[in-house]
Amino acid sequence: MNSGYRTAPGRHMWSAVDPDRGQPLRLARIPPRGTVAAAVAICLFAASAVPAVAEPLTFDEALALAETSAPQLRASALGVEAASAAAGAAGRLPDPQLRFGVDNLPVSGPMAGRFGEAEMTMARVGLMQEIPSGARRRAERAVAEADIEVAAAGDAIARREARIAVGLAWIDLHYTGRRLVAMDEVLSALESLWEAAPAGVAAGSDRPAGALTPVVMRAALQDRRSVLVAEVDKARATLTRWTGDPEPTASGPPPDLELDPAVLRTTVGRLPALQAWRAAGSRADAEVDLARSGRRPDWSFEVSYGRRDPMFGDMLSVGASVRLPLFANQRQEPLIAARSADAVRVRLEREAAAREIRADLDAELADLAMRRDQWTRSRDVILPAVRQQADLETASYASGRAGLTDILQVFTAMAEARLDALDREAAVARDTVRITLTYRSDDR
Repeated sequence: MNSGYRTAPGRHMWSAVDPDRGQPLRLARIPPRGTVAAAVAICLFAASAVPAVAEPLTFDEALALAETSAPQLRASALGVEAASAAAGAAGRLPDPQLRFGVDNLPVSGPMAGRFGEAEMTMARVGLMQEIPSGARRRAERAVAEADIEVAAAGDAIARREARIAVGLAWIDLHYTGRRLVAMDEVLSALESLWEAAPAGVAAGSDRPAGALTPVVMRAALQDRRSVLVAEVDKARATLTRWTGDPEPTASGPPPDLELDPAVLRTTVGRLPALQAWRAAGSRADAEVDLARSGRRPDWSFEVSYGRRDPMFGDMLSVGASVRLPLFANQRQEPLIAARSADAVRVRLEREAAAREIRADLDAELADLAMRRDQWTRSRDVILPAVRQQADLETASYASGRAGLTDILQVFTAMAEARLDALDREAAVARDTVRITLTYRSDDR
């Protein structure tokens, strides 16, 4: 095969440095116009770990900012404050009642409607105090304390969900920025080869169909770039929602991509989701005690003063009343049975939730191990293989056994392998952050 273009005399040696191997990568001599491929390889072999950085917002800063500025978290904190404030009134005696009226006013006979002329007619004023049983008041205090636990657990869950959302959004923004930079480098590097493909057809070194190959390749990569642009916008929107920053940018290194599955499995019982179930169990037990307190009688006491005509003298009355739970089988016992069933249900659901969380953790760790293996193969096997393919294909091109379309395909494949490696690294980082923020105990 003819060695190619005759737009300029002579041939040139192209040498690029492979940053992963630290050695110069030498490809065969190619025509002068083929020297545009040097820029391709330099860009494709360039370090792909440079994030797009603007205003600083590190991973830890994003998490901290969400906890202080997210309205949802301030609202959940107020829920805890409200439950704590309400607990102060639990178990207290009811307010005393002021009672007043007119007793024994004649409504018939010769003294009908005359106040004070009858011996028993009087104006009365008094106080009545209800005194619930001690068991009822203790149960009410227990319910209030359980409400505080439930609110605190809900607040912890809300904060954890916020941290997960912010952490994943930061990871998405960080890695999508890196992938977008890499994609732009790839598109820029391959542009010269894509533009050169029709010339190879015109020179007779490539088949006519080869002129359409770069069109398809460019469109596929541009589709991937459009997806990345949308992902950047979505990640920024999520960060803005939680942090209030109108133009958030991911700065600094990502968090450590290593985690200890044994530690996560050990501390899974202290997660906010299970703490919430424990709080719900405490409240259910308190509700059972409150229902049982209905078996105990409640008392009320009253004192009143009656004003009569001076000729008859005033009167003082003192009284007490007690509630008699005489029909417990129809009133208290069904309520106790219902609350007891609720308590058992909560315990069973708590156990089911614990099993589900442990199963989810094991499943997510298995997925993470799979994605980590894929990333390792992409970085250590696929990328070196496509680089070697590029070496061999370029040598074949120099010896006349391959055309420019073949060179274009192999360098496009190398670009896609680089982007795939970044995609897989991003997937590992995302899974690691999600698992860590979801299953790591705050009091570890």
